[in-house]
Amino acid sequence: MENYVLIAVTETWWDESHYWSMVIDGYKLFKRVRQGRRGGGVALYAKTRIDCVELSFKSSNAQVKSLWVEIRHQVNEGKFMVGVYYRPSDQGDEVDEEFILQLQKPSCLQAPVWIADINHLDICWKSSTANCEQSRKLLECVEYIFLV
Repeated sequence: MENYVLIAVTETWWDESHYWSMVIDGYKLFKRVRQGRRGGGVALYAKTRIDCVELSFKSSNAQVKSLWVEIRHQVNEGKFMVGVYYRPSDQGDEVDEEFILQLQKPSCLQAPVWIADINHLDICWKSSTANCEQSRKLLECVEYIFLV
């Protein structure tokens, strides 16, 4: 594992009682634990030598489980963002809508690297098609910011 600079985890089943088991020597941990339900959290480990900071794209809906971290390149002073997202299959349209708004924020700043576990039964990612309007809206947003 020491060869990996970044490690993303989706659908974590962690809560604060598991903090001791989340630590990996040589890595900083950024995490979002899902409150009140099991599963669904997200995490990103970054090598401690990497200059990185968690970005605050807070959602008005606590059910949106996403995490954004800015990675700064020390040599050429460039930077990029890494986003980690989990969407459960039973997530409602309101939460999807809130996530779409959140996804549009970092895309305005810089091209993101996005790691996601999107359990959306109505979207066929292979053919980029969806049947219902809300599903198409999420798919179009993802395509618009060049994620597909």
